[in-house]
Amino acid sequence: QVQLSESGGGLVQAGGSLRLSCAASGRTLSTYAMYWLRQAPGKEREFVAGISRDGGTYSPDSTKGRFTISRDNAKNTVYLQMNSLKPEDTAVYYCAAGRNFVVSTADYEYWGQGTQVTVSS
Repeated sequence: QVQLSESGGGLVQAGGSLRLSCAASGRTLSTYAMYWLRQAPGKEREFVAGISRDGGTYSPDSTKGRFTISRDNAKNTVYLQMNSLKPEDTAVYYCAAGRNFVVSTADYEYWGQGTQVTVSS
């Protein structure tokens, strides 16, 4: 079992930055691909960024160039650095883990509880 706990969310003005953290306990994160997803009120869950076990990353066009996912296996933590934030980035951000790297909005074994990010205009 892996327990994931997100932190770092909050209220920020448009154009600002936040760094989210996802700390894992129970098992080492190095054996998992890790992901960030988000869900805004009334909208479907959206894939934000993913990082494979060997450090390869992927992010969709909506976040590419603004969001960066990284991992520190020694700290058992994954990060999401978010720059140039926009009001449309407002959502609950979730951390997830899975054995195999796959771009999805649901096919992951473990999920955190989420952290709220609110971007004001």
